[in-house]
Amino acid sequence: MKRLGACMLFLSGLFFGPTLPAPAQADTTAYKCKAANGQVVYQGTPCPSGQEQQTLQLQDDGPAPSPAPPPPSVDDTPHVAAATPTPPPAPATPPSLMYRCTRATDGKTYLSDNGNPAPYYAPLAMTGIVPTSIGQNFGGRVSANAAMVASHYTLVQDQCQAMTPADTCSTLLDQYDDNERKLSRAFKSDQPALLQREHDLLAQLKHC
Repeated sequence: MKRLGACMLFLSGLFFGPTLPAPAQADTTAYKCKAANGQVVYQGTPCPSGQEQQTLQLQDDGPAPSPAPPPPSVDDTPHVAAATPTPPPAPATPPSLMYRCTRATDGKTYLSDNGNPAPYYAPLAMTGIVPTSIGQNFGGRVSANAAMVASHYTLVQDQCQAMTPADTCSTLLDQYDDNERKLSRAFKSDQPALLQREHDLLAQLKHC
């Protein structure tokens, strides 16, 4: 047991002792020395004269390998594609042009889609026009006939002005509300025309 302990102590000092120089070769030679009294000693130098010597070749494994670098971290966060910017909404097409017309006979207003209502005959008393030659009233473009002269009628035409888009939309909304009130009270026989009117107004209001 003493010999085994001495052997381990020698080997421990051989490899880990702070005073031993680093081996220059891959293999290290150790010496097993056996004295005359049978004591065995392991050392790094040859045995003294008179002792039985045995050499041991100890392999030097070299410095411990450097630890492998850690694998690159993997981001577990799911890849989210960059959000595509939402294109701005296309500008709404303005509603169809509407016209506000004034009747020549009584000054009341109404709406027109074309702004060019057909001329019509009106009694002179309703227009406030002093009776003159009908041809004079219209620059000679209209020929008088017996009925016009006898009844004191003259040819008149209402005056119209184009409405702004905002005014058109406001008017269409008022018409829609009025049509809905009529539809809620209408008899079944009157509903088809009101439903068609509702459909037409909604189509126009989409542009507002």
